Amino acid sequence: MLLYCDKMDSDDQGATPSETQKAKSPRQKTAKVKPEDQEGAEGTEKTPKGKGNKQQKCDAQPKKEKKEATKTADKAQSNKEKGKPGDAKQSNTEQKEKTKSGDAAQGNKEKKQASKKPDDGEKEESQGDAAQLSNAELRRMRREKQEAQRAAKEKAKTQVTAAAPKKEAPVRVPDSLKADVPETQKRVAKKLEKQQIPTRTSAQRKVRLFNHLQQYEKEVSLTQSLQFSSSGMHPAIIRLGLQYAEGVVSGSNARCIALLAALKMVIQDYTTPPKEELRRDLVTKIKPCISFLNQCRPLSVSMGNAIKYVKWQIAHTEGSLSDAEAKRKLCESIDDFLHERIIVAAQAISGEARAKISDGDVILVYSCSSIVRKVLVDAHRHGKQFRVIVVDSRPRMEGKECLRRLVKEGIQCSYVLINAVSYVMTEATKVFLGAHGLLANGFLMSRVGTALISLIAKASNVPVLVCCETYKFCERVQTDSFVFNELGDPDDVVDIGKKSPYLWDWRDYGSLTLLNLVYDFTPPEFVSVVITELGMIPCTSVPVVLRMKQTETGFT
Repeated sequence: MLLYCDKMDSDDQGATPSETQKAKSPRQKTAKVKPEDQEGAEGTEKTPKGKGNKQQKCDAQPKKEKKEATKTADKAQSNKEKGKPGDAKQSNTEQKEKTKSGDAAQGNKEKKQASKKPDDGEKEESQGDAAQLSNAELRRMRREKQEAQRAAKEKAKTQVTAAAPKKEAPVRVPDSLKADVPETQKRVAKKLEKQQIPTRTSAQRKVRLFNHLQQYEKEVSLTQSLQFSSSGMHPAIIRLGLQYAEGVVSGSNARCIALLAALKMVIQDYTTPPKEELRRDLVTKIKPCISFLNQCRPLSVSMGNAIKYVKWQIAHTEGSLSDAEAKRKLCESIDDFLHERIIVAAQAISGEARAKISDGDVILVYSCSSIVRKVLVDAHRHGKQFRVIVVDSRPRMEGKECLRRLVKEGIQCSYVLINAVSYVMTEATKVFLGAHGLLANGFLMSRVGTALISLIAKASNVPVLVCCETYKFCERVQTDSFVFNELGDPDDVVDIGKKSPYLWDWRDYGSLTLLNLVYDFTPPEFVSVVITELGMIPCTSVPVVLRMKQTETGFT
């Protein structure tokens, strides 16, 4: 027991401070030794395991035992010193060698443990890194990889498209604008022959700039080759077509109302064939009627929108309904369109425009617009005091009818031709115009001469107010009067109301051609405001109104 304590004391005396601290705190866990610290720790002596516990036991002995142990140790030391010096030296060297060998073995064990502990820590750290990569880093790496793949694909596409020449998308031109293409005319003739519709002879003398537009000879009868028994054409459609061709029914609203009435009669007299559906067969029955009316006179913007509406209603008819119920609903939808889009819209426009008329105004109007005439009559009936200047032009001279109706209502009027409009514009305070249609780019399509009057009013600082229903809004875009227009009868240009016109033999002159344009297009810069049933809007708001109507009803 005494030798054991002595050995411990000798070991403690040679130990480093850090090792003594470790020995004094046996409960403290051994710290992990880093690999870089192992090299510096190789030369230092380490205390073997259990030394701290033995030191604690020795310290726990009573003081008396310690004193006795020290006394006996001193005696033993003195006895050894008295004995043989060689034996003492030999014993001391043996003891030192034993302690050195024990310390070396203990150091090797600690080195092995220290070398093992960093491996365990590295394993734990690698496992933690793997767990972190699986959650966040792996997602980021995967995302970066996908983005790199997308970028490579886009780069390859751009290289391919840059290498290959770009093909321009073909522009579809309607057949009505290909009157100068023989192949197109042959295809149209075959289509009309299949529908059993007579084809009209094109005019032989047209202005070269308008060769792509249709112009027919007036003396050719439309019903000359029409077979009433086998054609299946409804009599109401034939009568309406002849009225269009002769000019009996004219005006955008009048033509649309007459078309709706004729289609309503066609639907009422229709009978669904066996093994056929009404919503499919009725559309095929209506197509020849529309083609015949187009041969009589090109369809107006209002007529085109009305036909789209009727076809849309037929296509969305429920298949479970009987023929009588389906036809009744279709007729009701046509009546609703006529009432809401034309009659009620005209009343709303009249109310909006009447508020812009003040007492003492001089209002200039052109031609004979039904909606403008209604505005003036309603304003006069509400007690407004104003004067009207009616501007007219050849060859139709429609302003005479407008003048007659306004005078009949007791409105004070003046009548001039379009060549004198610059002189009377100084007297006007407002200009009210009608519209055949309003295009998506804001251009106004109206009777020829409207653009001239709008230009003079703009130069004279006179506001131009256009009255137009929203069902006349069109998605077509046009900036000139040449690409699309309607060519009237050239004989109307030389007809001056006498028995023998001066140019009645104009066809005998090979260098003379006559042009009778029906419409022109007014830029939106010349129009102050457009009055509709939705309120007062600028010309550029046409696309907004079309989108709004399409989202509300599914049909523009």
